Amino acid sequence: MAKVSPFKFLQEVRAETDKVTWPSRRETAITTLMVFVMSAAAAVFFLLADQVIRYGVTLVLGIGR
Repeated sequence: MAKVSPFKFLQEVRAETDKVTWPSRRETAITTLMVFVMSAAAAVFFLLADQVIRYGVTLVLGIGR
């Protein structure tokens, strides 16, 4: 492996970070909002699935009568 000086390494890192396309504030806000919406939707889905499974199990096993 070739040895690279720390100064050269930092120059290359800076050059690579200049190539990155950073998201705008609006894109970040929309993406964050979508994460919260999808998390809430998943929570509701799993709540309903859990309730259906619980009802089915209690119906089959006759627990809680």
